[in-house]
Amino acid sequence: MLEPNPGLIVWTIITFVLLVLILRKFAWRPILESLHKREEYVRTSIERAEQARQEAERLLEEHRKQIAQAEHEGHRILNESRALAEKLKQEIMDKANQQSRRMVEQAKQEIDRDKEAALVELRGEVASLAVQAASKILGETLDENKHRKIVDAYLKDLPKN
Repeated sequence: MLEPNPGLIVWTIITFVLLVLILRKFAWRPILESLHKREEYVRTSIERAEQARQEAERLLEEHRKQIAQAEHEGHRILNESRALAEKLKQEIMDKANQQSRRMVEQAKQEIDRDKEAALVELRGEVASLAVQAASKILGETLDENKHRKIVDAYLKDLPKN
């Protein structure tokens, strides 16, 4: 069994060569065509995958830009809102200060008017009391108009405080 048999070797070689020729003619071409089709399919799949990857990267970059732009816009709006709020706050404070100044000025004017009215009334009372006191002191009725003019002239010479 382990001895070489030359006849068997020759027939084995002939059979092998015939099998290779038959396979080459009938099977090798379809196998190669199938391999080429598979290779083409794999190549197109890789190209499509690369295109899809590039498109995804482009979209990702576009989304990043949009997010950055949205953040920038948000910061701008926030800063504008803060500035507007500060401006409104300042306007409200200015209006409140103006109104309080007007109210203080009106109160001062009212106080001055009331003071002036009180002084006028007080002068009238003082003049009337002076005439009555003078009447009692002298024991006679004095001319009211004459004495009022004298008292008024005296009161005008007094300081206004």
